[in-house]
Amino acid sequence: MPQRTPEEIVRSLLDLRAWQAFDIDEEGRVLAGHDDLGSLQLVEIGTDGTRTPLTALPSRCSGRYVPGRRQVVVEHDTGGDERMQLSLLDLDPLPAAPVGLDGLTPLLRDPESMHVLGDVTADHLVYSTNRRNKVDMDVIVRSLADGSEQVVHDYGGYVGAMAVSHDGGSVAITSLTLQPASTAVAVSGPRAADGPFGPGAVTDPEDHAQNHGVGWTADDTALVIDTNHDREYLAVVRVGLDGTDRQVLAADDGHDLTHWLAPDGSAMVIGTLDDGAETLAVHEVDGTHRLDVDLGRLGVPDVVWAADGSRFVVTLTTPTVPTSILAVDARTGAVTTLVDGAAQLDPDTAAALVEPTSHRVPTPDGEQVPCFVFRPAAPVPGVDGASVLLVHGGPEGASTRMFNPVVQALVGCGLTVLVPNVRGSVGYGKRWYSLDDVDLRLDSVADLAALHAWLPSIGLDPARSALWGGSYGGYMVLAGVTMQPELWAAGVDIVGISSLVTFLENTSGYRRAYREREYGRLDRDRELLVRASPITYLDQLRAPLFVIHGANDPRVPLSEAEQIVAALAERGIPHVLKVYDDEGHGLAKRANRLDAYPAAIRFLLDRLAG
Repeated sequence: MPQRTPEEIVRSLLDLRAWQAFDIDEEGRVLAGHDDLGSLQLVEIGTDGTRTPLTALPSRCSGRYVPGRRQVVVEHDTGGDERMQLSLLDLDPLPAAPVGLDGLTPLLRDPESMHVLGDVTADHLVYSTNRRNKVDMDVIVRSLADGSEQVVHDYGGYVGAMAVSHDGGSVAITSLTLQPASTAVAVSGPRAADGPFGPGAVTDPEDHAQNHGVGWTADDTALVIDTNHDREYLAVVRVGLDGTDRQVLAADDGHDLTHWLAPDGSAMVIGTLDDGAETLAVHEVDGTHRLDVDLGRLGVPDVVWAADGSRFVVTLTTPTVPTSILAVDARTGAVTTLVDGAAQLDPDTAAALVEPTSHRVPTPDGEQVPCFVFRPAAPVPGVDGASVLLVHGGPEGASTRMFNPVVQALVGCGLTVLVPNVRGSVGYGKRWYSLDDVDLRLDSVADLAALHAWLPSIGLDPARSALWGGSYGGYMVLAGVTMQPELWAAGVDIVGISSLVTFLENTSGYRRAYREREYGRLDRDRELLVRASPITYLDQLRAPLFVIHGANDPRVPLSEAEQIVAALAERGIPHVLKVYDDEGHGLAKRANRLDAYPAAIRFLLDRLAG
């Protein structure tokens, strides 16, 4: 059989279908999404396994069932602008063909503001919006019967998850705080209590801690959250509504734990994160272990519970298998496959996929950088010994053991791929993710040099190594090629930051304060921001760059790409700029990925060939 070209390898991987489970209704039907139409669109999986495509919207979408009705609340934006709108889709009868915008009933349509779906009950919709001043996010409870609305939270700030109490009267809200990589939990409504942290506050907003995964106990007298308050790793904790009565339900001194509480408060799934992969177990609500869940493969799961706590659905991705959807009986642990991600792999593609090995890379200051290494199954002449260092976004993000078609495509073309969790990454304890805060930013960049110095120890050529990254990973690409110009042969920058100053000045107003908590404030840390900006070191730039950006990016404006490309052009450095008018922060549409990523990989192959 003739050897496939790099372009054929890349396209075979990018054409694979991605799935995500969103909800389960009372009858056991699953609301999911897949990207067969080019971006993530809603699909219903019936109790008999029948798959009915529901939407064909211009951009990706998600949704939730309305309990007790054959309706779905659909969240959608325009061209990746993240100004989410909310609409209603009737499923009685099921649509004969996927519906467009004209097939939805508008609930909230204001294209200048964002409306983020929080929770749905039989009678109410809970959402957050920045329509008041385009900066602060308020939480609104809207009647599905008459459209009347009640503002339950207007204290300012960036709101995350929202969960309605079982009696329907109160809302638990997670929001970002001004402490680096920290979140706080509060309750609005009749069940809000006065405690040591102020009215309604369940956790201390001044605490340097993560608090998320909020759910209500069955009697609505307490919340269950994941928190690392006074701990190195996340634990599952029951906390009273005034924040004073705390009971640890599950903890592990060496690993982060996360939980998914059944909507009726009858049980919970607890995940244990270990070096980028998570194992699941079902626990009683008091923390007692019920059973381990055997999903058959080790990877990254996400859980959605049925309302009655009888079962849950897992979206699972592993390094060598695209997304699968599995149904699990919460009493027996029996697993039923609804979507088998492996079934879409042809034999040649499946044989080329590789599992990573896990390493700890030493740094000059005595730290150890966690790193996954993906090696080609067999050497490819011309690129054997060349490598790509792929850095995740965030900065408070993580690289995990999930299916990444770009990683596997690079490996399939013969490149060894290093996927590190540089300091600042979550999943390895509070100390590790705090090591890049504000004035420590360049310590994270220095981890790139440590990884480069480690290449010969695993048989790789340090003269033929490139950088690849998106968002904060794009910043790291630009920082590497400008601050360490002698190390890197090329780079692929996707929606990356070239100047921390102009990024903070031009990013969306509702995000600015929360990015400043990580990078430094414009009004007091400008010198630091300049020192940590790749654009400050343009006189050292010499590596060819492939730059990808969405024109509608609300997080990292297109100007960040334009100014780095202008510098490349002025210096006569080889470069490519691809801008997509229908994308935002990254490439959500398959057509655009198929245009950009094969070209970016070919760009690297041409520069890393021996």
